[in-house]
Amino acid sequence: MRYPKMKWLAPVVGAIFIALMSGATAKDVELSFYYPVAVGGPITKIIDGYAAAFEKDNPGIKIKAIYAGTYQDTLVKALTAFKSGEPPDIAVLLSTDMFTLIDEDAVTPFDALLKTDVDKAWIKSFYPAFMENSRTGGETWGIPFQRSTVIMFWNKDAFKAAGLPDKAPDNWDELVADGSKLTKRDAAGNVSQWAIEIPSTGFPYWLFQGLTTANDVRLMNQAGTQTYFDKPAVIQALQFWVDLSRKYKIQPTGTIEWGTTPKDFFERKTAIMWTSTGNLTNVRKNAPFAFGVAMLPAHHGRGSATGGGNFYLFKKMTDEKRAAALKFVKWMTTPERAADWGIATGYIAVRPDAWETPAMKKYVADFPAAALARDQLKYSVAELSTHDNQRVTKALNDGIQAALTGAKTSEQAMKDAQQEAARILRTYK
Repeated sequence: MRYPKMKWLAPVVGAIFIALMSGATAKDVELSFYYPVAVGGPITKIIDGYAAAFEKDNPGIKIKAIYAGTYQDTLVKALTAFKSGEPPDIAVLLSTDMFTLIDEDAVTPFDALLKTDVDKAWIKSFYPAFMENSRTGGETWGIPFQRSTVIMFWNKDAFKAAGLPDKAPDNWDELVADGSKLTKRDAAGNVSQWAIEIPSTGFPYWLFQGLTTANDVRLMNQAGTQTYFDKPAVIQALQFWVDLSRKYKIQPTGTIEWGTTPKDFFERKTAIMWTSTGNLTNVRKNAPFAFGVAMLPAHHGRGSATGGGNFYLFKKMTDEKRAAALKFVKWMTTPERAADWGIATGYIAVRPDAWETPAMKKYVADFPAAALARDQLKYSVAELSTHDNQRVTKALNDGIQAALTGAKTSEQAMKDAQQEAARILRTYK
């Protein structure tokens, strides 16, 4: 019996043999990783570098980084992909998105994946303040990564020119007293330098928590089912913010843009600004004067809300992918990586042992201000986070802006915000 010549067979067999001998790349696990960044530049380069280093340390796992825009853009894209049946495997999203992701049944808790004592020690290695927005119902839904608090930057040259000591205001009374000397007006009343700018767009609720926390009041319960916007201490905190511009006249009236506040600081249009610790590296590189970094001023208490993003694991992954995803998250949050990320970006290294690494010790020795945000963590509280968080947050933001622009009194603004939040949350109680 004669067989037909099959000239095509030899190349196919050869290709299969080569694939087998080269490690069978078809078996690589590829993880899609949604990361929030609106533009390219240093952050994407750092993340790309981490992904490449992880792949080198873990042959057989590939990281596909998808830069999806702002935090809100990334959340929308991640949930859209999830509902379409092609969810991301891993995403960095706001810690405050936790309840939203749980309500959408989109993410899986980490706890059941932790099998060894080393795993269980890892989950306990993060600062407790960051875990307030990472755990609920006895389960861990998010792992802290790029986390922050609100801190105060101040222009030392401006303080010196105003005859003030080389010291940031430590409390509300000192802020007002220093502010009257820092604000520069000409004979016609035109201001060339304000004392302070607290941004009221972008994340007004978050900046507001720097005032409410100092006034010893929280904005919501831990279960994310109730808010306290109309408490007297909350109304008092908002009134102080309004008074900075309307009574004391040391801050611009109306709303202040989040995105342009650092520019105003660099251009000496304001002597003090409140912003994220994530701006620390930016200020260090671009401030054309000596600057200081301080905790937010105290009143009845001290502190800030934590902020920033967590790692989340999405559902609908195979067991193989889930194991690889956990490995990646653990790799990205080692003490050495947490220290490196903090040094490169200004975010707070999220675990205490990161601050004991040689690299971080050297960084703090050269730039002591870097440790300030870490030290403020012991006074910090969870960022506003509830079920249906975006709508609840919008109600508070609208109220804050209404008071700052004079459209409503502080009391009416917070009562209206509370009424709207209660309406939104009634189905979750």
